[in-house]
Amino acid sequence: MQALNQFSNLLNSKTFLINFIRTLERSNDFNARAKVYFASLLTVALHGKLEYYTDIMRTLLLELMEEYVHSKNPKLMLRRSETVVERMLCNWMSICLYQFLKDSAGEPLYKLFRAIKHQIEKGPVDARVKKAKYTLNDTGLLGDDVEYSVLTLQVLVQDEGPDVTSVKVLNCDTISQVKEKIIEQVYRNLPYSQRPKVDSVTLEWRPGSTGQILSDLDLTSQKEGRWKRINTLAHYNVRDNATLVLSRAPQTQQNYDQNQENHEERNALLEDDKVFHLVRPADELDEIKSKRGSIKDKSMTKAITEIYLTRLLSVKGTLQQFVDDFFRSVLCTGAVVPPAVKYFFDFLDEQALKHSVDDETIHIWKTNSLPLRFWVNILKNPNFIFDIHVSEVVDASLSVIAQTFMDACTKSEHKLSRDSPSNKLLYAKEISTYKKMVDDYYKGIRQMVPVSDQDMNTHLAEVSRSHTDKLKTQVALHQLYQYASKYYDGIIASLDEDPAAQSKQLTLRLQQIAAALENKVTDL
Repeated sequence: MQALNQFSNLLNSKTFLINFIRTLERSNDFNARAKVYFASLLTVALHGKLEYYTDIMRTLLLELMEEYVHSKNPKLMLRRSETVVERMLCNWMSICLYQFLKDSAGEPLYKLFRAIKHQIEKGPVDARVKKAKYTLNDTGLLGDDVEYSVLTLQVLVQDEGPDVTSVKVLNCDTISQVKEKIIEQVYRNLPYSQRPKVDSVTLEWRPGSTGQILSDLDLTSQKEGRWKRINTLAHYNVRDNATLVLSRAPQTQQNYDQNQENHEERNALLEDDKVFHLVRPADELDEIKSKRGSIKDKSMTKAITEIYLTRLLSVKGTLQQFVDDFFRSVLCTGAVVPPAVKYFFDFLDEQALKHSVDDETIHIWKTNSLPLRFWVNILKNPNFIFDIHVSEVVDASLSVIAQTFMDACTKSEHKLSRDSPSNKLLYAKEISTYKKMVDDYYKGIRQMVPVSDQDMNTHLAEVSRSHTDKLKTQVALHQLYQYASKYYDGIIASLDEDPAAQSKQLTLRLQQIAAALENKVTDL
């Protein structure tokens, strides 16, 4: 423990830490994944000293800029996380923008997620091929017309009193889809992680004196040639206003084993290639025919595609306000701009001026450091910040909005034609407005009063205090030491060549820690 604390002190020496990181970056076996992991460990270990972390990050970024401006394409800087410092920046932005996310941008993002989910669930969703009638994503569009009707079920939860919950479902929903909708409604006040999972509940329909357990696949499942159709409410002939009972299996060991067996059996049945939900995949013979396709067929396909685009546009129209609200909350300088954003953008402007970098490149740097690195990530993965489940069909629509956000941040103009991807066509009218929002945001930040180093440090100290107790610093230190141990000889060599390290006896300090932590034989 004492040796780990000494290692922590050593990490708080800027000379040591910069040498440590440079040594790792020079090692061929220190791959992209290791860089991301190392940077995250460093973020946890130094979270209590964000001013120091920011100083290290700035120093490493200045080195990175020199490298890109003089020997690489400057436009590619900060595009990916190819270095430790790029990942450090990503983590720094996440920490510094957490409060802003909580106070401002989180709510419109959550509302956008809920609106997409609601739209999708209004129409059929094929549980097998993960396609929906209502979506923004043409590749996730359920092409075939499926007949369906909306049912309201009256749901009783066993052992939870006589209260009945009304739940809207579709008669073409699979039993698992029905369970999901019931769980969501009955346990709507609980976060997703605390709700029962689909596999841990049973659903029973009591049309008469006897009850019938409903499941995705059973002996009553319909067969169509070699294909088996997943059971739906329509299959069981469940009608509007029917009463269903949801019960949770008690978790005794025997029950758990039974549940596992049922779960595995259900999965085995669903994994069976010849299972379908709404659309039966074309058999090999049909596929050969369709590949030959006549001109008449092709013109038919074109007409169908235009019908689909109309459906995509209709969903887009319904969601428009939610998309606009989210974009505005993120790209608005009228409200509060997090100090970290102003501070970092000014830092980029200073360096751009110093290196005579053109406006387009500085626009790209800002885009790579904030919208693409942070906002696109949470827009595609709202489950990173909310306790929710993002299904594949919801994810497909979120990806289209995320792509539109990315397009809005680029300077280049996309020439549209009939063959352009549908997501570009969908937002063709709005994209110029969104691009202007991004430009105005960058301009607005540039015109704001600068954040002094002192103010920034005060802010960072405040941010440090608010979360440090939730992080396992000792675990991170231990993991970081594993890297120091693996690259020990290289680090010692690097320290030996650095006069500043020599004067602070850093080599000796690392040797003492190594001797204490793993009985390393040193020159002591």
